Amino acid sequence: MNKTLRMTHQREIILEELHRSKVHPTADELYERIRKKLPRISLATVYRNLEILSEAGLIKKLEISGRQKRFDWDPEPHNHVFCTLCQRVDNIVTPESRVPEIGLIQEKGYQVTGCRIEFFGLCPKCQKPIEPKSNTGVATMGCATCESTALSDTQRRVLEALAQTPEACGGKEIAALTGLESKQISCQITALKNKGFVTSPVRCKYAITDQGKDQLK
Repeated sequence: MNKTLRMTHQREIILEELHRSKVHPTADELYERIRKKLPRISLATVYRNLEILSEAGLIKKLEISGRQKRFDWDPEPHNHVFCTLCQRVDNIVTPESRVPEIGLIQEKGYQVTGCRIEFFGLCPKCQKPIEPKSNTGVATMGCATCESTALSDTQRRVLEALAQTPEACGGKEIAALTGLESKQISCQITALKNKGFVTSPVRCKYAITDQGKDQLK
């Protein structure tokens, strides 16, 4: 741990909210919670401080293959299991065992500094069938979180901005209308597209759908 790290008020709040979280949140998810206490904090500041705290060994950064980074308040060595459907991440207790033999890797000149084991599957919620969306009689798999159409405050701001524009617009235009940062807009646009509230008629251009308009009524 870097003992010279200065513990600012922002970092204290970030650590507090991460510790209170019962999941392993992304920077975007944590930002939504922190900004309720620090309204002027930016997403970039949260990202930067999470990286600093991770490098200092105060928290753990989870870089699960091909997925958005998540953060864990417990820096002690332990493994994780993630849901391939809703992206939920949980701690998993595994028996202590020796690190696999790495002789062949060492012969190629690598200096191995650690080992990470990834477990994946379906979380308890995603294993439960939900009501079919059509009358075909075939149940689909999913969890309440994935299927939810509820809007966060940030998503509503993006939808309201798109509703004000007569034509499809890009991230810069949305940023100008909402005051949000480009990274945050990209994340929220993806979530809104998955919910069917935003469409992309032209590359890198976005427009609100009729379903999205209904959410603003």
